[in-house]
Amino acid sequence: MSGTTDQQFDVVVVGGGPGGSTTATLVAKAGHRVLLLEKERFPRYQIGESLLPSTVHGVCAMLGVTEELEAAGFPVKRGGTFRWGSNPDPWTFTFALSRKLAGPTSTAYQVDRERFDSILLSNARRNGVDVREEHEVVALEEEDGRVCGVRFRDAAGAEHIVRSRYVVIAAGNTDGLYKRVGTRELSPFFQNVALFGYYEGGKRLPAPNEGNILCAAFADGWFWYIPLSDTLTSVGAVISRDRIEVIQRGQEAAMAQFIASCPLISDYLSDARRVTEGMYGKLRVRKDYSYCNTSFWRPGVALVGDAACFIDPVFSTGVHLATYSGVLAARSINTRLDGELTEEACFTEFENRYRREYNLFYQFLQSMYELNRDEASYFWEARKLLGTEQSDAQAFVDLVAGISGPDRELFETTGRHPTSQFGAALAQASRPEVMDDGDIVFQGTGTRLLGAVLNEATDLQVRAAMADTPELLPEPRPQFAGGLVPSLDGLYWRNPTTVDAAAQPAAR
Repeated sequence: MSGTTDQQFDVVVVGGGPGGSTTATLVAKAGHRVLLLEKERFPRYQIGESLLPSTVHGVCAMLGVTEELEAAGFPVKRGGTFRWGSNPDPWTFTFALSRKLAGPTSTAYQVDRERFDSILLSNARRNGVDVREEHEVVALEEEDGRVCGVRFRDAAGAEHIVRSRYVVIAAGNTDGLYKRVGTRELSPFFQNVALFGYYEGGKRLPAPNEGNILCAAFADGWFWYIPLSDTLTSVGAVISRDRIEVIQRGQEAAMAQFIASCPLISDYLSDARRVTEGMYGKLRVRKDYSYCNTSFWRPGVALVGDAACFIDPVFSTGVHLATYSGVLAARSINTRLDGELTEEACFTEFENRYRREYNLFYQFLQSMYELNRDEASYFWEARKLLGTEQSDAQAFVDLVAGISGPDRELFETTGRHPTSQFGAALAQASRPEVMDDGDIVFQGTGTRLLGAVLNEATDLQVRAAMADTPELLPEPRPQFAGGLVPSLDGLYWRNPTTVDAAAQPAAR
């Protein structure tokens, strides 16, 4: 390693978004020295405003920010509303069996990311993380094939080197550091482009679903419509990459054309005006945003969040995958730093679980796209022509058949704890059923479609909610042959064949 080494830490985290803040906080909670380097000054703009309950009631509870989120006044999200598939009318799925049964963990939030991300970053500071904003990492340092630190540039432009036992790259989808860990492969199926902006004065869904995300299919693709406050809405059109020339001819005209082509969104924006000033004041484009790295780690370094993978945003998975991968990375680092298991065992578990979660959403979202039967639409027909390595029919059958991993008992504990209601509700997803109040929820028997997809998400919620009574948790089983299981506090891995549950390491 060349240059002058200023300091040494156990872990350096690159990036202060949800994935980086989650990793840093949970490693610091285990008593390790953590440096977090963020190249921007918070608050800063970021897309990805729609959360899942697992992030709110699982990860955020583990981090200790539940009360801050409640006080922030973010719009409450009870589910999602879709104008999708062969049904010409919008339909809604809820995060609970019905509103009569809805518990405190059957909701999520729509968030403006500048405030949400700032809450998580400030919390990292409170937990002992050395957070330095306007500090840009310019290179990874390496010795004998192992990453052992970073070279960074501070706010004054001076370069420094810091050594660490591990580096976590959580710097988003555009930072090139991910290239030091495998190769990024673009999805052959989700070859889409998003054009998006922000509007004041848009309509809201009828109560109590006014905080839901609204997704509406149209001939060129689909729209997201996310309420960020009583008046501010994030609106984005997702189209095929092959149709990007419409955007290249002029973003304003393209957005107007897409809105006019989607009667539902056109109606909801009929009295709205687009925001043209401040951080929300321009139309933005994001392309090639569904991808996955060939590797998520190598000796001394791991990828978290968008640095590792990203999937089409129909089901609002961006922040979920980022924070979930942060939990997995923290478990692996904490376990290895305490010398409990080998690096290979810890980070193989990290990658296997992270990749499985990504792949489940990938297959689920393919099935969602297949639900749209607009044969006259180039966009939807192209989804079918692109195909997949596995047939669409088989992917859908696998999910509906209940391939939900070894932790399915978490979905069958309705009477045990209120949090389990969320899992039990989403687990029963073999067919949609209209409730008396007009909502559509996923009903059926067994661990089904959404139960398979959200298995790990619900595990995080159950662990967070039962933190004071971990002895009531079901005995975890490994997801993979020879794999590991989480400790009771969720901060470590343990070997189920050699380590007794009571002998797990405790946070210092």
